[in-house]
Amino acid sequence: MINDTVKYLVFDIESVPDGKLIKKVRFPGEDCGEDDAVARYREELMASSNGSSDFIPVTFQFPVSIVIAKVLGDFSLEDVVLLDEPRFSTGEMAKLFWTGIEKTYAGASMVTFNGRGFDLPLMELMAFRYGLQAQRHFKDQYAGRHRFSQRHMDLHDWLSNFGAVRLNGGLDLLAKVIGKPGKMGTRGDQVYDLFRQGEIRRINDYCVHDVLDTYFVFLRTRVMLAEMTLAREQEMVKRAKNFISENVQRIPAFKEYLDNWGDWEPWP
Repeated sequence: MINDTVKYLVFDIESVPDGKLIKKVRFPGEDCGEDDAVARYREELMASSNGSSDFIPVTFQFPVSIVIAKVLGDFSLEDVVLLDEPRFSTGEMAKLFWTGIEKTYAGASMVTFNGRGFDLPLMELMAFRYGLQAQRHFKDQYAGRHRFSQRHMDLHDWLSNFGAVRLNGGLDLLAKVIGKPGKMGTRGDQVYDLFRQGEIRRINDYCVHDVLDTYFVFLRTRVMLAEMTLAREQEMVKRAKNFISENVQRIPAFKEYLDNWGDWEPWP
């Protein structure tokens, strides 16, 4: 059954290097473990970039957390869900994601921060890996794969003039400009180490925080587009804070977010 009350799906994904795939593709036949393969590939990337980055390409990663905020047509926050909680199975998360996008919330638009550059390509590769159907996404010219589609709003793309300017500071900066926590105790470059340590819950907490930040940044962009007034946005922020407060027991990650909550106080 299609849910036509949810108009926006604000989501974020945390992923880790696929050591098995890296070993198969980059170091076939060599006597090295999966963690060693990841380490070696990082060293190669660092060397080839003159020491600027060891970030492993999206093609060699898989998701370990997918968090989605469901937003109604009036831009109010209806719910936040962690896919396949508490198992966080990659295959099941991918299945739930595409079922939601293609069927349950077929009329909703996706909202991401750099989703066109990473999150959606990652999920497309997961559809390939697990043999999942995503007909509308791949065939509809107005679907989320196209830069100017209303079915997918990449806030990073929009605020960087579609790559014309480097958005230094990223989501962390934008969230803090409007008084929200942004990055707290965990950062993206720690996710793989946390995964190796079995800290899946902490990774999902981090993903929850990013989704909330993305939601509040999304609200401000709607003010910029005159889709809502500033007063209406502040009302949505208050309602969202109430929702977060009321659901701390269900989603423990909300507590840290509330503990670092700030109100919008523009400067200079």
